[in-house]
Amino acid sequence: MSERKLIVLGTASQVPARERNQNGYFLRFDNEGFLFDPGEGTQRQMILAGVAVSGITKIFISHFHGDHCLGLAGIIQRISLDRVPQTVEVYYPASGQRYYENLRDACSYHNEAHLKACPIREEGVIFDNDRITITSGRLDHEIETFGFRIREKDSYTLDPEMLCKEGIFGAMVGELKKSGRVRVKSQTVTVEDVGNVLPGQVFAYIMDTRMCGAVKTLASGADMLLIEATFLDDLKSKAQEFGHLTAAQAGMIARDSQVSKLVLTHYSQRYTSSDEFVQEASYYHPEVIAARDGDHIHMPRRKRDLHLA
Repeated sequence: MSERKLIVLGTASQVPARERNQNGYFLRFDNEGFLFDPGEGTQRQMILAGVAVSGITKIFISHFHGDHCLGLAGIIQRISLDRVPQTVEVYYPASGQRYYENLRDACSYHNEAHLKACPIREEGVIFDNDRITITSGRLDHEIETFGFRIREKDSYTLDPEMLCKEGIFGAMVGELKKSGRVRVKSQTVTVEDVGNVLPGQVFAYIMDTRMCGAVKTLASGADMLLIEATFLDDLKSKAQEFGHLTAAQAGMIARDSQVSKLVLTHYSQRYTSSDEFVQEASYYHPEVIAARDGDHIHMPRRKRDLHLA
């Protein structure tokens, strides 16, 4: 059974707090498991959240500040200990190669992990297959930082009435699903002729940045946007100084980018409650969630079929 949800492992910026671990986010997307920015303590947070390392297929490091990467060493060693069979791809800024290697080899252990290092040198497509495309965008922070956009490719559901009208039955239906076209008598019928488009979903991940062009490019039309909101807007100048966003700015980004569900995180330790973050962002966007450690936040339902005829 497919499942699409964000599991929040940590929401604190810079240092952990009593009720907030350092960053860590796990996106379960059908048969894929995407781990983002594992900060210190992520391995334990995964246990508490019921997330097994065997479910990780890709790891994304936005940048090499400690609260976004210090947990990587433990995660890699747990992947090794559990003898996770699949190759886990690790995406990170190429400028931080030595940090990646230091974390991977932080101490002595019997290395059985199957890792594929995927350093990012420029923004653009970093992964593509028949189901999803993943792109990176260069953000504006104190060190090289990338945001990520995961886009599912559009698919089609077949219309029974159209199939019947075109004389497509039995094994021909299977061939149509597999190849996207089938020969019926002297004509070729494509899936577009007899199908309804099911738009692919988009998940966007934006951490540690000032306002910049890549922010809106990554967020455009996202079904779910997970974005930092380190400060409230009365500290907008401090956010700008240290390369961060406010809750109000996150709300504006979601509004201007036509995001469906906005999820805020990465709160400064000066705030004990996230209620004001929701209030501030909600002035600009109607569906705002302030992430809390341990939350399971489901992706919105896919949009209904739109017949192309």
